[in-house]
Amino acid sequence: MYRNAFKRILDFIASFIGLLVLSPLFVIVTVGLFFANQGKPFFFQKRPGKNGKIFKIIKFKTMNDKRDPSGKLLSDELRLTKIGAFVRKTSLDEIPQLINVLKGEMSLIGPRPLLPEYLNLYNDFQRRRNDVKPGITGWAQVNGRNTISWEQKFEYDVWYVDHLNFLLDIKILLLTVKKVFLSEGITQDGHVSSEEFKGNIL
Repeated sequence: MYRNAFKRILDFIASFIGLLVLSPLFVIVTVGLFFANQGKPFFFQKRPGKNGKIFKIIKFKTMNDKRDPSGKLLSDELRLTKIGAFVRKTSLDEIPQLINVLKGEMSLIGPRPLLPEYLNLYNDFQRRRNDVKPGITGWAQVNGRNTISWEQKFEYDVWYVDHLNFLLDIKILLLTVKKVFLSEGITQDGHVSSEEFKGNIL
């Protein structure tokens, strides 16, 4: 009952209230990133949702679009702005995803939505992470986030799919608050963003 009905109701209510409460902060960050990123405060990217259905995720844009003389984007480290680094460290870049939750494309809790090009790399076990809606935070995020291996992430994601319930979601939500407060697991050592998934790891 929770998985099929109440979870969506709670997601809608919580995301609506969250957007209202965080609206002043939302405006401040938007303005700051507008000037830092040449008028582009938001980042839109296609991601697979439940059953692999593609949607556009909304995040605050933490990196600019600067390129080298040949037109190639500079490395993530060089494009990460000062305000972007702060927004990412404090996980404020995730706030706009409440809009995705409100629209029903995401849930507050669930496996993080990965890139569409990874879909064809999954084996049957890994593909099960898409049996539920992706989330802003999830079991893998509170158990290491970007500091754990892809193998561990998939194991945590599928474990969540199999054990999804209200109390588990509350536990993940509380652990997420703790992780954000302590700024734990934001990036892998020596990397601004997570390592690319190459497939065939299980």
